[in-house]
Amino acid sequence: MNLKLFFQGFREGAGAFVGDLSALAPRIVVALFVFLITWFIARMIRNFSDRKLRNKMEDPLLAAFLATFIRLIIIIIGLLLALQILGFGGILASILAGAGITAFIIGFALRDIGENFLAGILMAFKRPFRVGDYVETGSIRGIVVGLNIRDTHLKTPDGKDVYVPNSIIIKNPLYNFTIDGFLRFDFVVTLPAKSDYEKQMALIEEAVKKVKGVLKERRKTSVSISAVFPSKVEVSVGFWIDTFSDEISSEVIRSEVMLSVQKALEEYQETLPAQTAG
Repeated sequence: MNLKLFFQGFREGAGAFVGDLSALAPRIVVALFVFLITWFIARMIRNFSDRKLRNKMEDPLLAAFLATFIRLIIIIIGLLLALQILGFGGILASILAGAGITAFIIGFALRDIGENFLAGILMAFKRPFRVGDYVETGSIRGIVVGLNIRDTHLKTPDGKDVYVPNSIIIKNPLYNFTIDGFLRFDFVVTLPAKSDYEKQMALIEEAVKKVKGVLKERRKTSVSISAVFPSKVEVSVGFWIDTFSDEISSEVIRSEVMLSVQKALEEYQETLPAQTAG
């Protein structure tokens, strides 16, 4: 008897469900149509945004992310419209209210990630550097390798990969040594006391200028005395290179300049005994 009542109740419930489903069928079709149309529009806008952002931004990774983010927003809007058409307005309001509270809690817990994300977007549209620039922020120096939504990838002179959070770059001074295409190197040369400083400084300048890659017209080489001691004189040497040129790396030019100066001073020292004897 109980089994008979069970099957009878099951048939009645199934019939009611089918009836309700039949009544909802037009709404389901319309809601599905709206969602699919929104999905298609989101895809088209995503592709269009991706092309436009890639033309304006140097970082294709971030351009693709922003385009995908726009697509996701449109899809969410389409999903909300579909739920509204199905008559789930009350449930939708509850979901949105809960989502607002949840978003506040998550946003507070992950505020650093959100801060880095916004800083990354700001630098993507008006960034203070390009990929390949030599920069310094805080106590970190290196060449910019890439920029993503959370951090900036730098390669230090000693080969280390450093990932600096974007918010730190936004909040702290950033020194870009190559944004205008010029990079200056400085080093110190020690000259012995009681020697012909002016002649040796002229030799140093000439040795620097003859190295390939050193700028001669747009930026001038400087050679000046920086410190004087009883037993020696320190000379500061500064020269410029063009960072837009890929023929020779900056480190190779720097090494060749220092080697050229050293050879010029050694040759000068070797001529001193002969001149003294004369």
